[in-house]
Amino acid sequence: MLKVSFTYLYYTLDPIGFIEELCENKDQPELQCNGKCHLKKVTESSQSSDKIPLQPNDFKDILLHQHTTLEIHFEQKPTSQKTVFSYQNYYKYLISNSSFHPPRV
Repeated sequence: MLKVSFTYLYYTLDPIGFIEELCENKDQPELQCNGKCHLKKVTESSQSSDKIPLQPNDFKDILLHQHTTLEIHFEQKPTSQKTVFSYQNYYKYLISNSSFHPPRV
């Protein structure tokens, strides 16, 4: 059962590589089986009572990636002490009643 699942997975993920590697009718392109001959053979062999050992060349290397999350914990500073500061306003505005006129030429 596992062999059939991996074979169908390989056929779905990489159909061109599957056809080049495992198709039994590569010399007869007019049949247009596109690797389905091997899929049928694997399915029938799994349904039969004869257990054929797995051949290592039937599968490509499968990379399984396990996603791990990184947890970051921040420590809080004690907020019991209040910060003392004084605000000083250094802004000054000079009021001028005259308006600027460009020089006459």
